[in-house]
Amino acid sequence: MTATLTALRNGDLAGARELRLRERLTAFPSEIFALAETLEVLDLSGGALTSLPDDLDRLTKLRVLFCSGNRFERLPPALGDCPALSQVGFRGCGLREIPAESLPPALRWLTLTDNAIETLPAALGERPLLQKLMLSGNRLEALPDSLAGHSRLELLRLAANRFEALPGWLAEAPNLAWLAWAGNPFDHGAPPSGRTVAWSALRPGRPLGEGASGLVQAAEWTDGAQTHPVALKLFKGAMTSDGLPEREMAACLAAGEHPNLTGALGQLVDHPDGAQGLLMALLPPDWRVLAGPPSLESCSRDVYDPALRLDLDVALRIARDVATGAAHLHAKGLSHGDLYAHNILWDGAIGQAVLSDLGGASFLPNGPGDRLDRLDVLAFGRLLAELLARVDGAPPAAVQGLLADCLGADAPSRPSLAHAANVLG
Repeated sequence: MTATLTALRNGDLAGARELRLRERLTAFPSEIFALAETLEVLDLSGGALTSLPDDLDRLTKLRVLFCSGNRFERLPPALGDCPALSQVGFRGCGLREIPAESLPPALRWLTLTDNAIETLPAALGERPLLQKLMLSGNRLEALPDSLAGHSRLELLRLAANRFEALPGWLAEAPNLAWLAWAGNPFDHGAPPSGRTVAWSALRPGRPLGEGASGLVQAAEWTDGAQTHPVALKLFKGAMTSDGLPEREMAACLAAGEHPNLTGALGQLVDHPDGAQGLLMALLPPDWRVLAGPPSLESCSRDVYDPALRLDLDVALRIARDVATGAAHLHAKGLSHGDLYAHNILWDGAIGQAVLSDLGGASFLPNGPGDRLDRLDVLAFGRLLAELLARVDGAPPAAVQGLLADCLGADAPSRPSLAHAANVLG
């Protein structure tokens, strides 16, 4: 719930655990310190702040701080003194400098998307709880060596930076499962020339959903004498935490059509406003998302409906379909990068499933680091474990063995997803 500055100054928010102020603040309201004994989540996004008070550590219970869309050139050093602060978000602030002392000791989730950062301090790799690191849309050419072998890092976004090559250690990181790197200088992957569909051949219909990169709606596509129901995704054109919309489009076009993927049927042309878009297969209306995205508490793990229970054959069907779709991506030279239950749509009955959202997809490089597809395998292993946790009874020995292999800390030794699909089939 968004509060008002007037309510804060009148003392109406006493005892609040969460505070969201969206009033184009130019200075940090000192009245916030009156909430020091209870405040855990503070959101000051969308203002014109350039600094934070040096005594921010008076907020001893503060766990989450969002200051995205402000005007910071330097990540405030005061953050590093906050004892409980674990999630920090400074997206689109014009940041250029990340001082080592600005990184809180309990740091778990750091979002620095869409800034102007050229280097990161070695201290970043010295934060033992660091699990999620969002760095897309900066000017980075390298990562601190201290991050190599980090035992807790699970999700890393490096898209749209200035890397000439990825650090070799990324392919061997023991717990890294979700990595995006599209839009860097070494990323030369390009989609094959595919079908184009004119705006005049479409009749847009009801909205189906909206994500960070675009709006999806139902549409009718007239192709010669035939009319097909399709899903139309119109891209917003803005930087997302996963990277650039045009790289998502390239991945979708390269993936093509597959029964277990929401790839692309064609690329939209001649939109009256110049918008970019893709046509995708339209799923039945009763299909649903398998789980919700991570929460502030779960950080990098999806949130399932507590009531969800699955028959073993249904769970294995979902897993097989996802493995098959992801294996198709790998065969096309792509990593999914965001293989999560919240990106899986299923029929809610027998386990038919489709892997969606290629916003974090990247073209796999050749040479050193060419085993980056094994990061998707770890993500799949975590998904399989989540599915089996919602099944009564033990799975077959072959499935248990597959699960252990997919979750192995030695990334190059993990099996391919084509092998996983065969075991589950």
